Amino acid sequence: MKYILLCLFFCAYFVRAQVVNKTDSNQVDNDSLVIDSGRKDSLAIFKPTIYDYTFQTQLSEKKIFDTAFTPNKTFIFSQYNNKDNFGKIQFANIGSGFQDLVFDVNTEQNLALLPAKKSHFILGINDIKYYDVKTPTVAFIYHNAVSSGAALQSTYTQNIGKNFNFAVEYMGLRSLGLYQNSLASNNTVSFSGHYTSANSKYEAFAHYIHQNVNNQENGGVADVTLLESDDFDNRLNLPVNLTASDSRFAYRRYYFSHQFRPFASEKFPFKIRHTIFHQANKYYYNQSAAEPFYFDVPADLIDYPLSSKKYSTNLSNTVSVLFDKENFKLDAGVRYQNIKLGLGRALPDYINIPQELSESRIGAVGNLQINLWNKVALNSNLEISGGSEFGSYFRSQNLLKFEPVKDYFVQAKVNFQSASPSFNLLLNPSVYRKFNYYLENPDNETVTQIGGDVNLKWFNTILSGTYFRIDHYTYLNAEALPRQSSVALNISQIGGEATFSYGKFHLNPKVLFQSAINNKDLLPMPNFIGRANLYWQSKAFKDAAEIQAGIKVYYFTKFASREYFPVLNEFILPNSSSTSIGGQPIADVYFNMKVKRMFFFIEAQHINNTFMKNRSFTAPNYPIYDFRLNLGIVWYLFS
Repeated sequence: MKYILLCLFFCAYFVRAQVVNKTDSNQVDNDSLVIDSGRKDSLAIFKPTIYDYTFQTQLSEKKIFDTAFTPNKTFIFSQYNNKDNFGKIQFANIGSGFQDLVFDVNTEQNLALLPAKKSHFILGINDIKYYDVKTPTVAFIYHNAVSSGAALQSTYTQNIGKNFNFAVEYMGLRSLGLYQNSLASNNTVSFSGHYTSANSKYEAFAHYIHQNVNNQENGGVADVTLLESDDFDNRLNLPVNLTASDSRFAYRRYYFSHQFRPFASEKFPFKIRHTIFHQANKYYYNQSAAEPFYFDVPADLIDYPLSSKKYSTNLSNTVSVLFDKENFKLDAGVRYQNIKLGLGRALPDYINIPQELSESRIGAVGNLQINLWNKVALNSNLEISGGSEFGSYFRSQNLLKFEPVKDYFVQAKVNFQSASPSFNLLLNPSVYRKFNYYLENPDNETVTQIGGDVNLKWFNTILSGTYFRIDHYTYLNAEALPRQSSVALNISQIGGEATFSYGKFHLNPKVLFQSAINNKDLLPMPNFIGRANLYWQSKAFKDAAEIQAGIKVYYFTKFASREYFPVLNEFILPNSSSTSIGGQPIADVYFNMKVKRMFFFIEAQHINNTFMKNRSFTAPNYPIYDFRLNLGIVWYLFS
């Protein structure tokens, strides 16, 4: 890690002279400032502005680097995954994932092996950023860890000439945690490149990403009543359920997409696109000894290694034709996939679980984008495929945005998905007899989503509502075995957010009400989730810095939560002895500061734990973090 940082700093320093370099490859477009007209030596000197530093995903518009000190940053850069995690509750150690308190659809689990608790830091194809910068650029995001360790995400990107950019990104996380056997060790490395030909007829995107999400598994605190005992202020002294287990998830993808415009005339705005990628997911559950927590007598074990492995692969090849006008874009094509799901080692024959399932799939993909008068925008995506092993797949996503009145925006969405259940619920091998399963010939899990939100300029208000209908809902029962519901699960969600200001003081509350209309026992959830941020923000030190200071309070109602099950890294239905969680506020006091392109996020997390016992849980037997000083640093270096 130290050598990587030294190299990045050296690169940034070495290319610093390029800021006013007068070579053709470093001249910038008209959006840069002219600081020398060239009267002395006939060459103009340009000074880049923030608008010269942009990024995009392959199918999105370009955005500039967001260096504004907005209030939402305190929710993003105080979290190790650099996301606003409203609707989730974090485990005690950073890098150990979250429990989702709000139902949503994770498309990364479609036709792939991805355990739920390992999914919160995974970067899919549409999460990869491609950059366009006038000078070499470096970015660092740092988080302190729990007990010992740190998390650091670093990015280096540079344009070579005007038409090619490459980027290297690395994230390393290691956090010991407060409890026995709770070490988190995650890392991500990615390389991306974007090329556009001089005549703009050819464009290519490519990336490689390798992610590891590794965690020791302790099965939670063995006796939660000990949390309130003065004898166990040192959390390392608390007995835990598992002492010899860890889980690992590896995610790797090679991706290449390129498109060519055969006609020069604007009358024929057609392009041909070809996309190919290979993705491999691997999940390991390792044990150095059989855990007594999982079995009672030796007959509960089978002749199988203590450590198990599952994997899935997806080789995808797509050819499509694009009609690309400024306000109307249509993309339609055909896709071939070869998908595999398997076990690292075959189970004994008498268990009757296959070692590998595989198939070749043929399907179609499409995308439609319409923009009318900059007032109405429609974005629709469609994907259909079929195969002999994992059945049919259908996904339709439709988002309509419009502005009926100036400064009032409406977004409406209608999404539909019919797909095989998550691959993690189809197969599982284990040395423990009762945790082996094969969900043979399952029905497609079908999700219908209808909703939207309204944006009002009054107090920057956002009102939202969503309805889900889930047919053949697939879940894990209290014995950690997969089941499918014969009755549809219906979920309603209504929420809102606003900001009230008085001088330099601001209050930003956000609330969500949700309910499962029927089959509530299959997906326990809190009926209310709320968050309030009361803060003061002002310039300081003769406008050389900007300061935010405030208090954040997070709360969700008490409910009979699902239990976390380490063998699968999934959540299972509670049993009769499970305890409910929630009903306890979690308060953080923070002080944030911005100096030029550097941001400091300092917060005292769970400060109410300083004068009361920790009775807040992420899942039964898993207390959330105690009081801790949390530090986040974000630093952008535009050479």
